[in-house]
Amino acid sequence: MDYFRYKEGNLFAEDVNVEKIAAKVDTPTYIYSLATFKEHLQKIQKAYSELSPAICFSVKACSNINILKKLVQLGSGFDIVSGGELYRVLQAGGDSSKVVYAGVGKTDKEIVESLKADIGYFNIESEAELENLIRLAKQQGRKPKAALRVNPDVDPQTHTYTTTGKKETKFGVDIERAAKVFSDYGDNDAVSLCAIHIHLGSAGHTVEPYREAIEKVLKLVERLRNDGYKIEALDIGGGYGADYITGTAPSAADYASVIVPLLKGRDIKLILEPGASIAANAAILVTRTLYVKTGGSKKFVIVDAAMNDLIRPPLYGAFHFIWPARVEQKYEPKYRDKDLKLKGMEVIDVVGPVCEGADFFAKARALPPVKRGDLLSIFAAGAYGFTMSSNYNGRRRAAEVLVDGTQFEVIRKRETYEDLTALEQ
Repeated sequence: MDYFRYKEGNLFAEDVNVEKIAAKVDTPTYIYSLATFKEHLQKIQKAYSELSPAICFSVKACSNINILKKLVQLGSGFDIVSGGELYRVLQAGGDSSKVVYAGVGKTDKEIVESLKADIGYFNIESEAELENLIRLAKQQGRKPKAALRVNPDVDPQTHTYTTTGKKETKFGVDIERAAKVFSDYGDNDAVSLCAIHIHLGSAGHTVEPYREAIEKVLKLVERLRNDGYKIEALDIGGGYGADYITGTAPSAADYASVIVPLLKGRDIKLILEPGASIAANAAILVTRTLYVKTGGSKKFVIVDAAMNDLIRPPLYGAFHFIWPARVEQKYEPKYRDKDLKLKGMEVIDVVGPVCEGADFFAKARALPPVKRGDLLSIFAAGAYGFTMSSNYNGRRRAAEVLVDGTQFEVIRKRETYEDLTALEQ
């Protein structure tokens, strides 16, 4: 699952004691494991190797350019949703031809930048966007490739905020409308509309929605080809599950066992946009206990990380396994679950210092005894953790550290107070 393991009661990131990192870098800090990134990407590459897919890591999940550089070296392409993400990919040495660009609100400036960079595909979300891309492509003298994002009306059974493949969404066009879009725009001379894109949502826990969606879309592909349109690629998006709880997400091989047979022999290029399935388990957020207090019948552990550092629990009701970085060996967790029951644990709320009732990481969670100064590790924090962080309450964003075997380096310095106002001077 990852390379964060306990040894004699001490949590290690690969071969480095987490307490050693915290002592040098302070807290809160994101600690990434390079070996975990490699393992999860390579598992996807191996699972789909029969189809020679284009694997485009979702930059919005984890965007530090030092990590993107490592993914470039491992052969990854990238899924972007903004001009800023394109800039990051190019700064990391990414191959622009292996970039796919999604998002419902691409600005003219972002589109022109992407045209000049010769990205692989624009994922088109509406007729109005396609008309604008055609206009700008003509102005720039470019002929980009585009994939029409189609909503197959399949529910992946995730949080409503991360469900994006239903009809009732701002993303893409209804599958029933797709044929008309090709009829109206498929023969234009400025944009090659030659692919289909779908994206069901995030953090699914079953393969079946992908089977249902791909079967629906393949019927559309067959119809479009019969009508004379060239459909060279199918981008099936991301949303593949990650093990926030041990053993709950399908593996890359599980997904591929369903998806590969559906696409084999169909003369269509497969594009995938994994994010959390590669990055989630590749990081922990390490935070230090400031205070332990009681309030009525509740007990609170107040830590120095906050919702501005990791907003997933209050925003999505997301579960993150939390455990002290140093415990008695009897408390070493053998797996990560919502309800570990070991003798002597206490039921607490883990909360941060931000002035919001929503500033929490866990409620009514059983943990080993925790006291002031103890480090807590929030697991599976590598996806949509730092990338969604903010400076709310005038807080400096956390440092980021990358571990590679016995070595670690700071890949993003902790912000200073001067950084908070630098752009306001």
